[in-house]
Amino acid sequence: MKRLISLAFISLFFSLSFAQGTLVVARAADTTGLDPHTQTAFASFRLLELIYEPLVTLDGDLNIVPALAESWSFNDDSTVLTMNLRHGVSFHDGSAFTSSDVKASFERILKEETGAASRANFTSIESMDTPDDYTVVFNLNTADVPLLAAMASVGAAMVSDEFIASGGDFAAKAIGTGPFILDQWTPEEQTTLKANTAWWGEGPYIDGIEMRVIPDETSIVAALRAGQIDFALLNDPIAATLLIGEASVQLNQVPALAYHVLQLNASREPMDKLEVRQAISCAIDRQEVLDTASLGYGEVTGPLTIPAFKVPTSELFCYSKDVAKAKELLAQAGYPDGFTLKVIAASAEPPTALSEAQNIQAQLAEIGIKLEIESLELSVYIDRWLAADFDTAVALNGGRPDPYTMYTRYFTKDGNLLKVSKYVDDTLDSLMAQGRAESDPAKRLEIFTEFQKHLTEMSPWVWLYHDFEYTAQQPYVTGFVPNPTDSLYSFSQVKLEGKQ
Repeated sequence: MKRLISLAFISLFFSLSFAQGTLVVARAADTTGLDPHTQTAFASFRLLELIYEPLVTLDGDLNIVPALAESWSFNDDSTVLTMNLRHGVSFHDGSAFTSSDVKASFERILKEETGAASRANFTSIESMDTPDDYTVVFNLNTADVPLLAAMASVGAAMVSDEFIASGGDFAAKAIGTGPFILDQWTPEEQTTLKANTAWWGEGPYIDGIEMRVIPDETSIVAALRAGQIDFALLNDPIAATLLIGEASVQLNQVPALAYHVLQLNASREPMDKLEVRQAISCAIDRQEVLDTASLGYGEVTGPLTIPAFKVPTSELFCYSKDVAKAKELLAQAGYPDGFTLKVIAASAEPPTALSEAQNIQAQLAEIGIKLEIESLELSVYIDRWLAADFDTAVALNGGRPDPYTMYTRYFTKDGNLLKVSKYVDDTLDSLMAQGRAESDPAKRLEIFTEFQKHLTEMSPWVWLYHDFEYTAQQPYVTGFVPNPTDSLYSFSQVKLEGKQ
């Protein structure tokens, strides 16, 4: 057995001295599972990032900052990454966090049977050395500049090697190192967390968190106004705009890295034809989708929403609606009279999905494509999505701070979510490999500009827009830092000053 952390009593004393009650949080969608390495739903991330921690994380400006690793360094050619771990960290079961846990965690992520959602981001890891309890050396099979950014995600969370070795059930138990400990989860109703009094950081400053599921976001807004909840996660811009100018409630709004997209299954007829995919792209006025679904709050986007890598949409294929060109492309593909397709859309995440699907349905009808909408409960949608059991899918996909980590899982030959995108070609594969190894920022921009232009021309998906991450809170809630990734990790610093 590992040694127990002896500082637990001291941490308990300070936590009890400064704890300020329970933060009551409302959100529309619930967690779909507890395994940090396999989850893909945003609602799951928002819970799991409070329980589990990665080696590094992102601050509100998307800078990579320490989490379970205090410092790190690459060798000159970016083929060896050395991580120096934080001392005095314990898992929620009291066992010490050491380098053996890091090695076991990444071995689990890389094991295909795990089904880790971010596996493709870490395939450069050839081996790992653990010269002592607080040092991990990642030996890479290629230069991998984005590797560090890939680690800043709950999908790369650290788990206990003892729990792995014992055959622990990650779907039933959540044992992390994070600032909060899972107390109880009643699916689709409520989740309660208690403060981790042995957490390595400063905080938490509250006793715990109560997460309530309220499917209707206008009801969440009403509960916030009535003082029944302290904090709200808002995905629906219509609900969020109800709080604009509200003096008694603070609305937080930051540009999102996540993007709204119409995914086309290129393995199914007739989307296996380039002209058909291009016709669908040319037929859609993306601004109209944005205006309809998100009241215009957002921006039409290409594949990359990262500010440093954005390409003007005027330089991308068919970003101005062109019905005549779309009909011409359909005729070239052998479908002058159109055809029928189905689209899946989740009913809860995002709440704009059905509106997006309906608007796209109306626009595609102009070129003879009949789009049938299947509205699915979130967990059913995710199962269908992961199995690529759809013709097309309206999706909200997570952004990443680096282009490689954002798309390697979808559009490279070894990508673990290639099973979802069903599309890869030699050009994309080559550009991604170049972008992974290149360290010069100007050259990386050139590579990923070409990547975006080729991707939109091949049209495996139709990128629509990105909007904002919205949260709202009572004035007495302090310490929360809004994040472009929608992260709630800063709940560890939240205080309830003056809450009655």
